Amino acid sequence: MAERGADEIQREIEQARVKLAGAVDQLAYQTSPKRMAENVKQSLKQRAQSPQGRAVIGVTGGLVVILIVRRIRKGRR
Repeated sequence: MAERGADEIQREIEQARVKLAGAVDQLAYQTSPKRMAENVKQSLKQRAQSPQGRAVIGVTGGLVVILIVRRIRKGRR
């Protein structure tokens, strides 16, 4: 087996360092709280704009109105 020279070892170390730095950067990007919040926000917007999302929002809004009216009526008694 041939021995590796110092230059070859140094190149391998540098390549490994570059790969590791790239992986760390990618992880930092993927787990960024700002980015994750933005993804959730966009996903919710898309869901809310779908026909099913609009129906859910409408039903939920109706229920909230009913609960508010019931609470107001209950307080007047």
